[in-house]
Amino acid sequence: MLSDFEIITRHFPENNDIKIYPISDVHLGAAEHLASEWDNFCKRILEEPNSYVILGGDLLNNSTRSSVADIFEETMRPREQKRRMAEMLKPIKDKILCAVNGNHERRSGKDADDDPTYDIMCKLDLEHLYRENMSFLCLRFGKKEGNGKLNPTYTFVVTHGAGGGGSTGSAVNRGEKFGYVVDGMDCLVLGHTHKAYTTQPSKISIDLQNNKVSLKPFKVVSMTSWLAYGGYAARAMLTPSSYVPQEIILRGNRKEMKVIM
Repeated sequence: MLSDFEIITRHFPENNDIKIYPISDVHLGAAEHLASEWDNFCKRILEEPNSYVILGGDLLNNSTRSSVADIFEETMRPREQKRRMAEMLKPIKDKILCAVNGNHERRSGKDADDDPTYDIMCKLDLEHLYRENMSFLCLRFGKKEGNGKLNPTYTFVVTHGAGGGGSTGSAVNRGEKFGYVVDGMDCLVLGHTHKAYTTQPSKISIDLQNNKVSLKPFKVVSMTSWLAYGGYAARAMLTPSSYVPQEIILRGNRKEMKVIM
């Protein structure tokens, strides 16, 4: 298994714009899983040119005997969840940019030293795009030695996230706080809270070589969940979250990123 700090690089030799769908918290196997929406998405993206996906964990609900979730509420066994997810992702495997683990998959690691996300990526022959905790993703456009303004490079950090998501404010604060830790990042992509939002904080940058101080913005994209409200969320009195798929648009001939919700 590759180290989290080994950068994943993908080169797009043409300067075409691309669209990235950040995906996490699908929770396949949960009674509340939005099955038709997920199935339609997998079919639709197959037909879309220049579209790609980032997999941010909790693809499976993966309830175990030691987990908070009730295994008797699952719509399929954990091993069937894993087989079914690999089957659904196989037609779009060439569109997957990277994948990280989620806390629901980590249940298997704690109980049996197993990693369902790693198994899925191996099944797809994409083991080299998997990182256990955090992925550093570099996307390069156009000529490698060309003008940087016309041949942009984008840097992403992808992690499933952690901590409670009881309020949107606490989720935003936690995401932005971690974003300040990573220098040189254009976008932090995270999930876990089931709250879809996008913010754009900035870091103050001191450039001694050019004797100037400037602001360097970065985006924080928190991914939507693919769950209807009910079950554990209702019992725990968590606030309902809307299902809001997001799209990240990257310009291929200039440095410009746009997030659509």
